[in-house]
Amino acid sequence: MALNYVWIAFFIIGFVVAVIKAFAFGQTGLLSEMLNALFDAAKNGFEISIGLTGVMTLWLGIMKIGEKAGVIRVLSKAVSPLFRILLKDVPKDHAANGSVTMNLSATMLGLDNAATPLGLKAMGELQELNPVKDTASDAQIMFLVLNTAGLTLVPTSVIAIRQTIAMEQHVANFNAADIFLPTLISTFIAFISGMIIVSVVQRINLLRLPVILFVCGFGAVIALLHFALSGMPADKMNQVIGAIGSFVILSIVILFITAGMIRKQNVYDNFIEGAKEGFNVAVRIIPYLVAMLAAIGVFRASGCMDYLVNGIGHVVGAMGLRTDFVPTLPIALMKPLSGSGARGLMVDVMRHYGVASFQGKLAAIIQGSTETTFYVLAVYFGSVQIKNTRHALACGLLADFIGLVGAIIVGYIFFG
Repeated sequence: MALNYVWIAFFIIGFVVAVIKAFAFGQTGLLSEMLNALFDAAKNGFEISIGLTGVMTLWLGIMKIGEKAGVIRVLSKAVSPLFRILLKDVPKDHAANGSVTMNLSATMLGLDNAATPLGLKAMGELQELNPVKDTASDAQIMFLVLNTAGLTLVPTSVIAIRQTIAMEQHVANFNAADIFLPTLISTFIAFISGMIIVSVVQRINLLRLPVILFVCGFGAVIALLHFALSGMPADKMNQVIGAIGSFVILSIVILFITAGMIRKQNVYDNFIEGAKEGFNVAVRIIPYLVAMLAAIGVFRASGCMDYLVNGIGHVVGAMGLRTDFVPTLPIALMKPLSGSGARGLMVDVMRHYGVASFQGKLAAIIQGSTETTFYVLAVYFGSVQIKNTRHALACGLLADFIGLVGAIIVGYIFFG
């Protein structure tokens, strides 16, 4: 419902401002520009969505191989000791532990279409343990906040969109995976923040071995990578980050295929089974992306987007801070409401400033390291008819805010 009002507001405000400019200030050509922007947005939304088809088909096929080979299940078992501590009211051998770890593992691998049904299953199993059926339990809140601040290893769709736009803009020697490490760090910040915030509210002791090993181990890997890269020139650092991202993604592909061969799976048939869903995913994105790009196109053509960005920029500048990150803030404001809306704003930033610009890269990091908090809470809690969400929304939004600040800082460290 919130997205509905935002979408309408973009159109109505943009149209009213353009009419005032046209008839009060003589800028009659503005209405024609808005009409052109409307049709261009429809064309661009379709082309970007179709451009995603190949990448999504490939990745979902690879993920199906990993699922059939049991690799994702092994990953889930590896992290299950951590979630047994965080989900304090869930018995050790309860099925919910497996579903929660499977959901978060799928999110980490960028497998959004698989993460949602796994998450709904996990929520249903947690609801079985919930003594007050219309009120969220502590375990359900922790699960939801960790989900909305989900750690992302491979921001697949963001990388695919960047590659598509880079081809359209004819950017030479472009590596769409150069946001891999910055996104990983940003999501790690959001994930740890969400875990700490909820643990403080629920009085969970995080000073236990599985939690310490997870945080220190993951943090050490990131710190080591940053230490190794910090002394490099900016161009060289970008190249190495892109190489690391490419290496990780390729390693996952080889690992899944090898595991399938060892398990004597029909790897090719498994790939085809998963890949069939890739086309459907890309096609399903078309109406959402076209709708949001059309609204944004009208809003920007009227000059309203510039008013919004410049207004925020003046406030940020008055505080003595740099303002080149400001154009990406609308993405952060939209993301808790709608992933498709935020995706449209990200595309708009990349097209306006350039996919290889600082703003374009930061937009990709923010998109890849934040989640649709309102949507996830509505869908997951709605699936088990929970009306009282207690502190879930407040904790989720606070983790989102800390993740956004972290993403901006990380963006400056790597690309500023």
